[in-house]
Amino acid sequence: MTEVKSETLTIIINEAPYGVEQVWNALRLASASTSAAVKEEVNVFLLGDAVSLAKKGQKPPEGYYNLEKMLDDLIKIGVKVRACGTCLKARGLSKEDLIEGVEVGTMMDLAKWVKESRVVLTF
Repeated sequence: MTEVKSETLTIIINEAPYGVEQVWNALRLASASTSAAVKEEVNVFLLGDAVSLAKKGQKPPEGYYNLEKMLDDLIKIGVKVRACGTCLKARGLSKEDLIEGVEVGTMMDLAKWVKESRVVLTF
């Protein structure tokens, strides 16, 4: 039986990256959760339209937060990020279109993360 990692948070993001603030807030929470004050291991799984969050080369409008940079910064500090392979394929995206460090994931990967996490949140 898989042991629950007491300090692991899995965040599932379903929303499109721009237009509403849910994705921005999810990434802000991921960042805060990895801070020295909290020290959680964080996983981020992208489903549906959220897979476009992982697309490299984003050009957000002037004055908008840059979610590509936020996600890249999280990856650089050890946050594991996976994008649903089926969702990517449905949107014409491939591994080559993604920010370095984002892995293509499956529902089985997500199921394992859910089982191993102390907390699972969806945005």
